Amino acid sequence: MSVASLEQVAREAFARRNTAGGALARDAELITRTARDMAVRFRRGGKLIVFGSGGAGTDAAHVAVEFMHPVIVGKPALPAMALSNDAATVSAVGTDDGIAEVFAHQVRHWADPGDIALGISRDGGCSAVRQGLAAARDLGLLTVALTGAHHADRADHADRAGPMTRADHVIAVASTDPAVVKEIHVTTYHLLWELVHVFLEQGGEALT
Repeated sequence: MSVASLEQVAREAFARRNTAGGALARDAELITRTARDMAVRFRRGGKLIVFGSGGAGTDAAHVAVEFMHPVIVGKPALPAMALSNDAATVSAVGTDDGIAEVFAHQVRHWADPGDIALGISRDGGCSAVRQGLAAARDLGLLTVALTGAHHADRADHADRAGPMTRADHVIAVASTDPAVVKEIHVTTYHLLWELVHVFLEQGGEALT
């Protein structure tokens, strides 16, 4: 491949990210509302329960540690846990009850109604994430879904996405490129973390 061709590939890769990043910026109001609702739950003593399969499981762990052990000095730790971190429980539930139950089972036994459930699925098609969010919704948790464009632009996938589209807040990356979706998810949950702390620091009317 020529240098010119490689440069074109690079420009196209940047363009895909610019498009998705611009769409994320246009979702500023949605992300702000989500962060406010999360802050209300934290202020009332709730905790954050995060889950995702595969690569999204590493995102779940990343989210949890960001809240539990902030890298910015002076920011308070907020209670958070990643359900995909417990390999023994995940494998035991998956063996006995099926892989689709691995997060729902834990939500039912760890969660309180005042908590927050954050499910991460690149395309909205992960049955374990869908059922985890459904269990959380049934218990009264605030539910947040991070997904990609698939659930919105493919009718067959919209059916499969199920509870992802019925979460209290659905933040969907405007891309079907799995790498771009993952990268924008990282930016999104960093924004949520930052804005949650802004709301908690403001308190008062901001959280009423």
